[in-house]
Amino acid sequence: MTLTDERVIIGALSPSRAGDFMTCPLLYRFRVIDQLPERPSQAAVRGTLVHAVLERLYDLPAGARTVAAAQDLLGPQWERLLSEEPAYQELFGSDEERDTWLAQAKVMLERYFSLEDPQRLEPAEREMYVEAVLDSGLLLRGYIDRLDVAPSGDVRVVDYKTGSAPGPDFEARALFQMKFYALALWRLRGSVPRLLQLMYLGNGEILRYSPDEADLRATERKVQALWAAIERAMRTKEWRHRPSRLCAWCDHQALCPEFGGTPPPVPDRDPSVSRRAARRTGTDEI
Repeated sequence: MTLTDERVIIGALSPSRAGDFMTCPLLYRFRVIDQLPERPSQAAVRGTLVHAVLERLYDLPAGARTVAAAQDLLGPQWERLLSEEPAYQELFGSDEERDTWLAQAKVMLERYFSLEDPQRLEPAEREMYVEAVLDSGLLLRGYIDRLDVAPSGDVRVVDYKTGSAPGPDFEARALFQMKFYALALWRLRGSVPRLLQLMYLGNGEILRYSPDEADLRATERKVQALWAAIERAMRTKEWRHRPSRLCAWCDHQALCPEFGGTPPPVPDRDPSVSRRAARRTGTDEI
C-alpha cells in the first residue's frame, strides 16, 4: 500500500491500538487480528454520547452555547445513536436505569462548562481524522476531539475524557495518547503543538502538557518499538497475555489462558495495514 508521497506503508497504528498492545498483546490480537466482537458498555456508550454533544455544541452560535443548550442536545444525539446501533437499548434493564444513565451524562456536560467557556472558543477542527507516515513507513492515525488554533498560530490539542483523571503514577500513560496525536500533527504539518489538554469530565480536572521536539522524537521511538514488537508477534504468532486489574473488564476471558481459556488459531490475516477508518465506540478510536 502507498500514500500520495509514494512511501510504502508497512503498517498502521492508532493510539488506542498501541494502548491495547501495551496493556496486553493478546487483547491487541483479539481486537485487531481476530476482530472479535465486544459488548458495548454503559460507560463507553455514555462517552460516545457526551463526545457527540460536545461536537454538536460548537455548531451553535457562540452566545447560544449554554449548559441548557448542551443538555438539550442529549436527547436528539441519543436517538441518533440508537438509530445507528439499536442494540444500545439493551444496555438498560429498565427506563429508570436509562434515565439515571442520561442524568449522569447531564452532570458531565455541566461539569464541562466549569472547565472552560465554549462561548469564547471557535475550534479550528472537531473530530478531526489525522494520518501521517513516519520515515519507516508506519502510518499513524486517529481522531482528535478538538483542535484549537490561536491567532499566533499556536495549536492546542484537546481530548475529552468521561472518566476521572488518573493518579500521578498513570499520567504518563494518559499523555501517551496525546503525544501520539502531537507526533502525527508534527509529521503532517511540520510544527509541534503548543499544548496538549486532557479534560476529565468525570471529576472536573484538566491535565495539560507542553511538548517539545525531544518529547515527540522519544514518542516516535516508543511507537516504532511497539510496532517492532507487534510485527514480531505477527511473525511468531505468539501473543502473550498480560494479567492486570483491567482483566476484570475484558470481554475475552473465556479465550484467555489467565482464566483457563484457549485462544483460537491465529487467523491468516493482517488487518494492521488496512487504512479503513473505524469510528470510535466510547472513548476509543481506530
